[in-house]
Amino acid sequence: MQAQSLFLTSEDAMKKTTDRLKYELSSIRTGIANRAIVGGIKVKSYGSVISISQIAIINVLDAKTIEIKPWDDSQLDAIEKAILKADIGIVSMIDGGIVRISIPSLTEDRRREIVKTINKMAEDFKVAIRNERRILIENIKKLEKNRIITEDDKKKFEIKAQKVTDVYINKVDEIIEAKGKEVMQI
Repeated sequence: MQAQSLFLTSEDAMKKTTDRLKYELSSIRTGIANRAIVGGIKVKSYGSVISISQIAIINVLDAKTIEIKPWDDSQLDAIEKAILKADIGIVSMIDGGIVRISIPSLTEDRRREIVKTINKMAEDFKVAIRNERRILIENIKKLEKNRIITEDDKKKFEIKAQKVTDVYINKVDEIIEAKGKEVMQI
């Protein structure tokens, strides 16, 4: 049935939205060392712009220290400049053939700012999920207009669309709540 494929497509898009939220949240600094903090920073290397994770090994030594070991030592300065340019509130230094990063503790005010930013991100992702629901319902209405489904089926599918949307909105809330707790943890 066409309606079922519409649901599968829509639910897949909603799942991808929540996965993208998790990915974006992983790069937010919480005061605890994490590869994702620096892995996506772009570096000018060999005439192109690529992420640090593509030209170096990133190791988390402890809760406050990250080491970046480039495949080619000539990239040390480029990596350090890229970290500085990213302006993410961390300081790096070159130590031998390694870029060492010490993650400073976050102040209470900074933690609250981060939580506000995270909540704003959540709203953007909820809007994306609701847009998927809107598209799904429009397609369901087209099916009914083209007499592929009945009006009763349309109403059932609209209710089902709302239930699926509610599930993914709740997932966004759970993800944001967990990240908020992580940020506020000292």
